Amino acid sequence: MKEVYDIEGMSCAACSSAVERVTRKLEGVETSDVNLTTNKMTIEYDENIVNPTLIIEKVEKAGFGIHRVEKDKKKTNEINIEEQEESHVKRGLIVSIILSILLMYVSMGHMVKLPIFQIFNKITHPSNWVLLQILITIPIMVIGRKYVINGFKSLLHLNPNMDSLVAISVTASFSYSIVMSFLIQDYPALTMTLYFDAAAMVLTFISLGKYFEGKSKRKTKDAIKKLIELTPETALLIKDIESNDYLEVGIEKIKPSDIILVKPGSKIPLDGIVIKGNSSVDQSMLTGESLPIDKKVNDEVVGGSLNKEGILYVKVSRVGEDTTLSKIIKFVEDAQGKKAPISKIADKVAGVFVPIVIAIAFISAIIWLLVGKDISFALNIFTSVLVIACPCALGLATPTAIMVGTGVGANNGILIRSGEALEEIHNANVVILDKTGTITEGNLKVTQIYSKNIKENKILEIAGIVEKGSEHPLSKAIVTKMEELNIKSSLSVIDFNSISGKGIVANLNNGDTVLIGNNKLMIENRIDINEFNEKISYFSNKGQTPMLIAINGNLEAIISVADTIKNSSKKAIEKLKNQNLKVVMLSGDNINTANNIAKMVNIGYVEADVLPTEKAQVVEKYQKEGNKVIMVGDGINDAPALVQANVGFAIGNGSDIAIESADVVLMKNDLLDVYKTYKLSKLTIKNIKQNLFWAFFYNSLGIPIAAGLLFAFGGFLLNPMVGSFAMSLSSIFVVSNALRLKYKKID
Repeated sequence: MKEVYDIEGMSCAACSSAVERVTRKLEGVETSDVNLTTNKMTIEYDENIVNPTLIIEKVEKAGFGIHRVEKDKKKTNEINIEEQEESHVKRGLIVSIILSILLMYVSMGHMVKLPIFQIFNKITHPSNWVLLQILITIPIMVIGRKYVINGFKSLLHLNPNMDSLVAISVTASFSYSIVMSFLIQDYPALTMTLYFDAAAMVLTFISLGKYFEGKSKRKTKDAIKKLIELTPETALLIKDIESNDYLEVGIEKIKPSDIILVKPGSKIPLDGIVIKGNSSVDQSMLTGESLPIDKKVNDEVVGGSLNKEGILYVKVSRVGEDTTLSKIIKFVEDAQGKKAPISKIADKVAGVFVPIVIAIAFISAIIWLLVGKDISFALNIFTSVLVIACPCALGLATPTAIMVGTGVGANNGILIRSGEALEEIHNANVVILDKTGTITEGNLKVTQIYSKNIKENKILEIAGIVEKGSEHPLSKAIVTKMEELNIKSSLSVIDFNSISGKGIVANLNNGDTVLIGNNKLMIENRIDINEFNEKISYFSNKGQTPMLIAINGNLEAIISVADTIKNSSKKAIEKLKNQNLKVVMLSGDNINTANNIAKMVNIGYVEADVLPTEKAQVVEKYQKEGNKVIMVGDGINDAPALVQANVGFAIGNGSDIAIESADVVLMKNDLLDVYKTYKLSKLTIKNIKQNLFWAFFYNSLGIPIAAGLLFAFGGFLLNPMVGSFAMSLSSIFVVSNALRLKYKKID
């Protein structure tokens, strides 16, 4: 069982690590991954051992809120709720900033001779001066109370997090200042030991940082938001196609086989088949295709695409979660919810980071007390260490980059299943390309018919009748040619046997036994092909596929079928080779035909005569040699090879591809997208490494300074307010760095 849960109350990597830790300890849980950026937990478990109640109980006991994500929950509602929360946080933040500025004016204005009411003068009326600071600080504490409450709650559950650091430091500063306030009337010098401004500013800077961090994190979800917005809320349901009578209804009321009307300039609500009309359709928002595609009767249209010119009548084929757009959204969401292996570094650190920081803060404060510093100085050190050492940047380093990277891919018609796949791509050193439909168009045509004794039309008649029972592209080419020439026949097949990777054996109603296929089929059936060897070589050397036709044990003819190479294939292969990738072509054709195609596109490594069942074995062979393999195929008959590869790419038009078998789905039928995906992977991993370096470097540098290391050698002492500001900046920096990926070129 695989489920997704919303987790509430997480503030940093320590939180997500704690949730993962308690759920992974449950017997029967196979995997549990928490994404700090989306606040979602994806968990797989054995439902015979674990149940949702137990999972929820464990997470709540750890101090976090949790509820299951409903499958039919409107994602637009989720986005609206987030926007409302942002608006609420913004209002509180504005009040905190205004009060913090006022507090700084009151507490430090006298240092720069700023005017202040005499009644609040620090020298003449110290008690009033302190009371005013308390009155200003309390509303700021109330606005930022969630950090304090969540922090202590996490401490009580033995899962300290970033909020715990803030809670301890703010409470210590505020409590100490309150105690000192009662003594000021008798000891005016204690006015120098108050930390109301530090407590207030820490909370304000934390809130400010979290606000900008949240705003930036929401930008990483832009790809999903744009996809969600593609679907219209209503559709024009045709009641009577003859009278053109229609009714506007919500798309949730549309069922498969219903007919809908799509006017020019409107979005196509759902997947379907055009039954009337013709138009050009812009699918760029789904596939990244720059040019509109002409659609006519019997063509498939995809929900979310834009009808440009003509009126279309569409028979709905898929609704709800079955539509292409819904699958794409789920694909992108899944990718953004799964972690890349590189994130394990941050996860391990985050799990022990906060307790270590608390220990460092206490030890630093005690050492300074032991060397003769007063309690006010020690409190400054204690607070500074706690607030500067936030593990937020660590937790955000990987998921934000993964979210942006997969979002950039989705905007270019590249769907990447997981962070693991995105990371694995850049490690690959071998790319295996299936020939038909990947390097070539996959639209085979009969180019020549050769026979010594039988007329061409008769050969086409016999072959066409036999091949009608097969779905193979070679068979379709022959049947299409027969139909183009309008050849009629009284023959019929009474026995049909398709042999994978070899051909067809059939018995006709006139008593003939017909074999159509390659050399292997003929040799297995002891049919002599020597007489035709020269012609077989001739067709093969031209890059065509010769299909041998034997009737009643004798080879009678050859039908040569050819495929055309895609315009972008040669350029794409050159770009892949420039990345030091070994490019291999995989083909079921004989070695001569395969080599000819390989030469046309400048591929130096060829695996020919490969049966569909053997493709996975070829991938495995390269893996056993120590290679990391990318396999690119059409996602249907290449499924075993796609699964076997380190990363499987399904190349197709998005609606006919086997999404389940591939790690990456290329919505456009373009080999250049393989190169783009590889480049995107390299850029994303580079970005993650930059983020992790910054997060580790920042804490390695910041904690010693906050502990007073520089001060011990005559340098400056870090103020807690500066520490909290720096901590907020580190998280914003990491998210902003990830957002730079959106503007990187991947072509």
